[in-house]
Amino acid sequence: MKILLDECIDWRLKHEFYGQHDVKTVQDMGWLGKSNGELLSAASKEDFSIFITIDKKLKFQQNLRKYGLAIVVLDVYRNTLKNLKLLVPRILEQIHAMQSDEVYEIK
Repeated sequence: MKILLDECIDWRLKHEFYGQHDVKTVQDMGWLGKSNGELLSAASKEDFSIFITIDKKLKFQQNLRKYGLAIVVLDVYRNTLKNLKLLVPRILEQIHAMQSDEVYEIK
């Protein structure tokens, strides 16, 4: 599965998925500074299946159905690598059941 990590997520989190999924960061793709709409459109064109972010407002700011991506919003107390890593098992547990055009909140 092809996964994109938002720029607000520590890039080192992608190492938690190695060997299981193809994970890129916004930085890897050269998309730093793109608006949410531009970013999701670019991700869709590059055939990403899942976009992972901590931006809880994203679902209210964008028409997410037009991008064909499953959106995963990580709900963490503090946006640190340590806290994000704790959510990876939950992501991996649900990843194959995720549907495009849906938003999943993982706590």
